[in-house]
Amino acid sequence: MITDERISTFINSFDRGNTELLNEIEDECKKTNVPVIRTQMQSLLRLLLAVNRPQDILEVGTAIGFSALLMSEYAPEGCKITTIEKYEKRIPIAKENFKRAGKEDAITLLEGDATEILRELEGSYDFIFMDAAKGQYIHFLPDILRLLKTGGLLVSDNVLQDGDIIESRFAVTRRDRTIHSRMREYLYELKHNEQLETAILQVGDGVTVSVKL
Repeated sequence: MITDERISTFINSFDRGNTELLNEIEDECKKTNVPVIRTQMQSLLRLLLAVNRPQDILEVGTAIGFSALLMSEYAPEGCKITTIEKYEKRIPIAKENFKRAGKEDAITLLEGDATEILRELEGSYDFIFMDAAKGQYIHFLPDILRLLKTGGLLVSDNVLQDGDIIESRFAVTRRDRTIHSRMREYLYELKHNEQLETAILQVGDGVTVSVKL
């Protein structure tokens, strides 16, 4: 938790919630320990979608489809979403959830390693949501920048790692040091890349919002 728990609870108490199906899928995520974007992150996504009004969204990290469905629900009519997932056990669940929501035609699920898939993708996107393996964000970035339209938004979740990002690399467990150093490198690149204007926000577990100049 990177913000005071009482403040977070207070802010979340005003949230209007989502559709019944999205609420069901979120509950299923929590019961099965599948990562799901936090309430404040959901609220921020809804706001950014209303401002950006994208027609083409790319998501890196589907899990079981909650965030793709949330974006599809609140994006403009006719918006197409492409989402990438490599964890085989989650892919059929995500597909079933897209079917439950009647979103099979609006959401395309690409199966496999995001590094390889991003390298092969063509076209461009108005809105890209990064919520995959945190240690890979920095490696995804060159292709993400290539695929993002000028004026498009790049939103990256979980960038503050429950506050551990501010600690010395020697203060985090040995197994987390690579992710820790790569995330710091990613944040530096977002803030210093001449193609981007980026804000780092204390929302949820930390999020960056970048616009391509």
